[in-house]
Amino acid sequence: MSDEPRLALAHERLEALRRQIARRIVGHHDLINGILACLLSSGHALLEGVPGLGKTLLVKTLSDALHLEFARIQFTPDLMPADIIGTQVVLQDEEGRRHFQFQQGPVFTQLLLADEINRATPKTQSALLEAMEEKRVTVGRTGHALQEPFMVLATQNPIEMEGTYPLPEAQLDRFLLKLKATYPSAGELSEIVDRTTGAPMPAVEPVLNASELLELRELVRSVVIASHVKDYAIRMVLATHAANGHATPMARRYVRHGASPRGLLAIVLTAKALALFAGRINVSFDDLAAAAPPALRHRILLNFEGEAEGIDVEDLIAEVIRETPTVHGKARA
Repeated sequence: MSDEPRLALAHERLEALRRQIARRIVGHHDLINGILACLLSSGHALLEGVPGLGKTLLVKTLSDALHLEFARIQFTPDLMPADIIGTQVVLQDEEGRRHFQFQQGPVFTQLLLADEINRATPKTQSALLEAMEEKRVTVGRTGHALQEPFMVLATQNPIEMEGTYPLPEAQLDRFLLKLKATYPSAGELSEIVDRTTGAPMPAVEPVLNASELLELRELVRSVVIASHVKDYAIRMVLATHAANGHATPMARRYVRHGASPRGLLAIVLTAKALALFAGRINVSFDDLAAAAPPALRHRILLNFEGEAEGIDVEDLIAEVIRETPTVHGKARA
């Protein structure tokens, strides 16, 4: 199939998915785009926002619109790794002989909602590390493969809230994007009230199955990124490293650790998904600039001076996007 029919089919499937999500969710357009970009890029998404903004409802709505197995884990301080991965249980056969059998945990699914992930301890949070990176879990000496496609959508409250544990850097780096849920506008609030206090919310129909999703993922990876456009993404990542010659003034002064190579991969994959959303088979500079904030905001660590002065990582990333020159050697406006 040539590019044009494949793009048309992809656009049709994505629009059908968006329509189903919009039956329940009001607003959150950037959040939905970010989740869909993760879905099509084989990545995982971390959704941050105060309680009551509809993060969990959005994930559950997405699960209803997909022909995928879905599981939810409510993270609490007393949750243990075995509650996520599973454990060995002792069974007895008809002849009275006992043997161990692995009882799968909720991670053995295709779409996993890790609700309020930062309310569990770091030990429990780390139970997802191998699953998110390698699509498998190890119990004892035995590895167990997870189903494809596999995606983790985790929600978290801002770390300043009581009863939360900051996610370790290694755990954060496993998320392709960190997305922020913001407060709705007055018009959106009015529509939310109408939808939730009147007639029952409409049902959501599943419109995308596993094989169709895997086809979309292949199409995303086939989106072309020219060498000079890729070079712009590389220089954006290098601009977050304090000791690098491409570093921006804020990065040189306030950054302890810049974005890792995973940050670059996240920018490029997300930009490819955004290009596909726009009906293009090639990545533009604007796609990379739009992908940079959610791909980098959880991968840049401030030094003591940056934390003491209350530097906002969002401002630092905006400076990186603004001052990193494009192929013509000119900074973006």
